[in-house]
Amino acid sequence: MKKIHLLVLKAFIRPFIVTFLIVMFVLIMLFLFKYIDDLIGKGFEWYVILQLLAYAAATNVAMALPLAILLSSIMTFGNLGENYELVAIKSAGISLQRAMIPLFILITALGISAFLFSDYMLPVANLKMGSLLYDVREQKASFLIEEGVFNNSIPGYSIRVEKKENDGELWKDVVIYDQSNGSGNTNVLMAKQGEIYKTDDGRFLILKLKDGVRYEEKQGKSGYNPRQELIRLRFKETEQKFDLSSFQFKREDENLFKNNYQMLNLKQLVSFKDSVTRLDDSLNKTVFSSVSPYYKIYFSAQNYKKGKLMDSLNFKKDHIFAGIDIANVSLAISDAKDNIRNLTESLENKNQQSEDFLKTIRRYLIEYNKKFTLAVSCLVLFFIGAPLGAIIRKGGLGLPVVISIIFFLIYHIISTIGEKSVKEGNLSPVLGMWLAIFVLTPLGLFLTYKATIDSALFDVDLYKNLFKKVFRRKAKND
Repeated sequence: MKKIHLLVLKAFIRPFIVTFLIVMFVLIMLFLFKYIDDLIGKGFEWYVILQLLAYAAATNVAMALPLAILLSSIMTFGNLGENYELVAIKSAGISLQRAMIPLFILITALGISAFLFSDYMLPVANLKMGSLLYDVREQKASFLIEEGVFNNSIPGYSIRVEKKENDGELWKDVVIYDQSNGSGNTNVLMAKQGEIYKTDDGRFLILKLKDGVRYEEKQGKSGYNPRQELIRLRFKETEQKFDLSSFQFKREDENLFKNNYQMLNLKQLVSFKDSVTRLDDSLNKTVFSSVSPYYKIYFSAQNYKKGKLMDSLNFKKDHIFAGIDIANVSLAISDAKDNIRNLTESLENKNQQSEDFLKTIRRYLIEYNKKFTLAVSCLVLFFIGAPLGAIIRKGGLGLPVVISIIFFLIYHIISTIGEKSVKEGNLSPVLGMWLAIFVLTPLGLFLTYKATIDSALFDVDLYKNLFKKVFRRKAKND
């Protein structure tokens, strides 16, 4: 019995590691293709990109682990069935459920590990990746001058170079508009050539210009015309210094991102949800107190229960303006309209605030349930993959890959629909986030039952023979 369990474990671990790494590689490549435009041409060091990919890999575990378990379980039992090892196991009096026990224990351990990972490590990985990705996307592209085109990358300057030589270090026919003083294009520098180099710390770009002239327009001593005086300065050689600090990679404080939904553990999610719930309850309590000053008709405590108006008002049935002078009717109507307008605006604002609070609460509940559904989904997909492999009896990366992708897409689509419905408030957080689990669990039990009784559920010849019998009967009836 122990040898059989060891055989099943060995048959599972190798494809699981391989499929997990393959899926992780594919997801990382998708992440890289998505943000490739934000990474190219910005002069990042190699370790920054490697760090970003490492954080992205950690955040993709929630998708890679269930898919790897599904695919490797199909491959494991498909290989065992294809090599008639399952037949030998069953002939020895060991049922499929008993053969699955060691893998069930292993998957349970993986599910618990996935839950602990999602609660302790995943929020940190999301925080690190979110902050680093923000800094990467905010980083300016490297300072690059193209021939014949004005470049405005450096704040306060517009630079044009007619031709570049010596690998871009020698510029010909340079034109620089100095706009740093905020007075527009009143300071122009032109030179026949210039040599560029950076300081040792990379913070400044030094441009050594030769054979040029500077034109500068200034305000005169009298009047307000900013172009009353023109200064022309010719030079044989001069230097222009540009600040490149805006092109250097800077990191924002990670504490600015730590309150995001995906960057909180279970304890923090509960605490934040309770805080927002208290704010929403406090808002709802203040609705009546903010609305009550606009009431002009009050009920006494005793007559309110009876549904009668106070006798002191003396309303007539056919006149709503009873007791009001005709001269003041228009003023009363205007005041009533203003009160209604103010009341409507107040209720709309409070309703919008309450809706924002409810959206925030739903987002916290979504992340709270995700940490549990990740662990449970590993078990559910295993109980789908293992009997599927035993039924189809095909190993390798052919048919098992196709089937696993189909079932994982079903799981992912149902999960996405449920999560979207929760965000929109159409489903409760528990029902929406566990919808895929509720749908696929009966399917896993059904497939396990079919695999136990050696059902030919995916036998193509069986369906061919069934269609042949149907057509024969139809031909005889005709």
